[in-house]
Amino acid sequence: MTANDALTDVAGLRVGHAQVDGEHALTGTTVVLAPEGGVVAAVDVRGGGPATRETDALDPRNLVQRVEAVVLTGGSAYGLDSASGVMAWLEERGRGVRVSADPAQVVPVVPAAGIFDLGRGGDWQVRPDAATGRAAVEAAAATPAGAPVTEGGVGAGTGAVVGSLKGGVGTASQRLESGITVAALVVANAAGSAVDPLTGVLYGQYYDGRTDHPATEVHEAALRRLAEVRAQGASAPLNTTLAVVATDAQLTRAQAQKLAGTAHDGIARAVRPVHLLNDGDTVFTLATGQLPLAEGDPLALNEVLAAGADVVTRAIVRAVLTARGMTGPGGTFPSYTDLYGSGGRKRV
Repeated sequence: MTANDALTDVAGLRVGHAQVDGEHALTGTTVVLAPEGGVVAAVDVRGGGPATRETDALDPRNLVQRVEAVVLTGGSAYGLDSASGVMAWLEERGRGVRVSADPAQVVPVVPAAGIFDLGRGGDWQVRPDAATGRAAVEAAAATPAGAPVTEGGVGAGTGAVVGSLKGGVGTASQRLESGITVAALVVANAAGSAVDPLTGVLYGQYYDGRTDHPATEVHEAALRRLAEVRAQGASAPLNTTLAVVATDAQLTRAQAQKLAGTAHDGIARAVRPVHLLNDGDTVFTLATGQLPLAEGDPLALNEVLAAGADVVTRAIVRAVLTARGMTGPGGTFPSYTDLYGSGGRKRV
């Protein structure tokens, strides 16, 4: 068993959240901070409308070998400015790509991706900025090693919505028989739905060993409530699901990119439809390299690939279960537990 069932079960990784202050602010930023010296990283973007930064730097054919942090943020393309605050924090500590003999002269490469939550709090111009990013990375740095990760409507998930339900941040992890840990942190903010309309079961729960359905009368009441919400004309979500999949396995950059790609299967299990033109579905991979894959086995990566998809699915389920409903100028979005009852932990 893993300690927290969270991304931080991969030793050395820390997670910090920050929200934008204000009455009409429903947005924020989440930072995954690597141990000093960085980690091998990769990315796979499958949505047709991504808001991203520095993803080309993660191409295995290019120069950058390791990154010190990854930023997940609200605010769509505007919110990518939050990565500037993380970059400045890293530069102050001499963490980044060394570009001269002077150890102070570094360029931190900070990949980032954003969800579309503009106007959720009622003010279109409220977005995360460099100060939000700095607050999130400082929060990450201040957490002890292996700390639990807060889920629900926090950080980049503050204004997240999945279909007609409130979304948010979720996390999960798995320890393989080999001793390798694979974990995911997800920001679920999808145009697609996470709920099977025939049963009321979260799609992702079909892959998590849960088959018991809500009572018929509970499901029918939930469908009526969702129809009422849609009739009110609440703004529909445009995109997207973001994920960081991490492992303590020793991976090449090409293997890390393969893991990012197969982890998208976990999104497809839990949200329908996905990878549309107005989605920005993006998965980052981080590999800390503490444990080798089985020597001499060319297929040793397979168990890591399979686990990556599994933990992404479970993390999306966690994001939906731990979210709380919200009502505001940007619309009314009940939570899954408002409609079907409690099933989560660490609710925020």
